[in-house]
Amino acid sequence: MENLRIRSASAADAEKLLDIYSYYVKNTAISYEYEVPSLKEFRQRIKNTLEKYPYLVLEKDGDILGYSYAAPFKTREAYRYSVETTIYLKNGLQKKGYGRLLLTALENELTKKGFTNANACIAFTEPDDEYLNRNSMEFHSRMGYSLVGRFHKCAYKFGRWYDMIWMEKHIGEHL
Repeated sequence: MENLRIRSASAADAEKLLDIYSYYVKNTAISYEYEVPSLKEFRQRIKNTLEKYPYLVLEKDGDILGYSYAAPFKTREAYRYSVETTIYLKNGLQKKGYGRLLLTALENELTKKGFTNANACIAFTEPDDEYLNRNSMEFHSRMGYSLVGRFHKCAYKFGRWYDMIWMEKHIGEHL
């Protein structure tokens, strides 16, 4: 894990981050988007997120290996201590410890900002298929997240139906 650095993302990272994300849109059911967003749109997504939430990148020798960020869980004021987390790694870099570094760093930043609940919305299928496996659910479980809900056949991509699960982790003290 030498020469690794986690830093805040910026709009200038949009092209490299979009390169990572586009793989998941085109080739997997991990993202339920059908079309890769434009660079302009993706850059704006980053800017919007950074207005209130952390958006982190993991670099090794200047190469971005992955990214994580938080977004509102729900927009009503009562949910202000809860966030939805997202994490993407370059394809092929899973199960090397990079995800753990990124998500831990994100959770630490969120805790410093006073957030108490981290929620992950995860594409899910049983059994695995060529577009989706259970790696994300298993990863989040190892990171201390608990399954709290499942929506059945709620997303349609690649000519088949997929489920969505929600997992949560308390990352801060509930006063």
